[in-house]
Amino acid sequence: MPVEKAKAAPSPFQRVWLFLLSIGPGLFCIGYTVGTGSVTSMAKAGSQFGMQLLWVLMLSCFFSWVLMEAYGRYAVVTGNTAIYSFRTRLKAGKLIAITIVVGIIIAQWNSLSGILGLSANAIYETILLFQPNLPAENYWAVLGIAIFLILTMYSLLWVGQYSFFEKVLVVFVTLMGVSFLVSMFVVFPPPSDILSGLVPIVPDVAGGKLLVAAFVGTTMAAPTFVVRPLLMKGKGWNQQNIKEQSRDALTSAIIMFSINLAIMAAATGALYYEGKTIEKVLDMVYTLEPVAGRFAVVLFMVGALSAGLSSIFPIMMVAPLLVADYQHGELDTNSTRFKILTGIASVIGLSIPILGANPIAAQIATQVASVFVLPLVIGGIMYLINQKDLMGSQVAGWKMNVGLVTAFLFACIISYTGVVALWELI
Repeated sequence: MPVEKAKAAPSPFQRVWLFLLSIGPGLFCIGYTVGTGSVTSMAKAGSQFGMQLLWVLMLSCFFSWVLMEAYGRYAVVTGNTAIYSFRTRLKAGKLIAITIVVGIIIAQWNSLSGILGLSANAIYETILLFQPNLPAENYWAVLGIAIFLILTMYSLLWVGQYSFFEKVLVVFVTLMGVSFLVSMFVVFPPPSDILSGLVPIVPDVAGGKLLVAAFVGTTMAAPTFVVRPLLMKGKGWNQQNIKEQSRDALTSAIIMFSINLAIMAAATGALYYEGKTIEKVLDMVYTLEPVAGRFAVVLFMVGALSAGLSSIFPIMMVAPLLVADYQHGELDTNSTRFKILTGIASVIGLSIPILGANPIAAQIATQVASVFVLPLVIGGIMYLINQKDLMGSQVAGWKMNVGLVTAFLFACIISYTGVVALWELI
């Protein structure tokens, strides 16, 4: 009888790749939360306030973990999705579900326009560093880059396979994480400043409240949680995958915190101590360049562009996913409706590049807007996960309920802070 050859042990790269694929739903969570919204919010906060808002980031990531765990547990135990469950199981469920769907879609489509504008500007400004004879501002070049990016991403969505979407996001998230973590160590701030950022302080200056709200908007992102059960259906997870979903939630929260921390710390080390703040996409890179040369430009911009692309992909999908969830609670990535709604998102995403508006200001404003549906998103899952007839032995215990109640109160406070911040701008 022929002797079967032993399978070769996977290489370190293959192990990393398989690990990232094992947290597939979490990759979409990272895509929704760690995009150019995070890059702009974290970098601008680091340049203005150093590490003072680290406590907000830590709380947001902690509560994100609690909510991902709650939504994930509900999904694998019941086999039901979030929006469909809200519509069918809550009092005034239709109104609540529609409010959440409309609020998330509006916030995410607005965010998409800022992300696309930032990504296109980042690519042009990187080219400008290597081709200084080009004009400093070139509306048509930036618009052309934006159109190319959105058409490329839209064409990838026509594949319509969840496993393919996972593999694309693995590439983007890996590039983003490595780039920002290395950038942080190039200009690492003093450890004492990092520790001082754990003391809860809201900077009493213009824009301080706005950035706090933007922090929460970009890390406790409502679509991260409500889309999660759909993605678990797409991956085929059920009650046999309770441990996998818990690991997925925790790993996602740790990765989100690490990447956002790296961006804030890099901005602190590169700009805060120099008394400079971010007004353009490449402001931080200009300060990094004397330290690490043009390598810093390429490194940071690879991270920024990967952040943008990792967000564009899931944001374009958010409308058809939520509409399908509302109607019948199923993952929809192949229908004509999916292609039409992602096409509409693509057109809306070009609004900031077409108008030539400041993508950083637009991005921060949309991150603030996204916090207003968050209390509904938390309240809905708090009710569902405490239903014994649905959850059985996996019903929420006191630890989960303390986490959810605290997250709800935190979201209400941040929503109020966002209202005050926007009122002060009027």
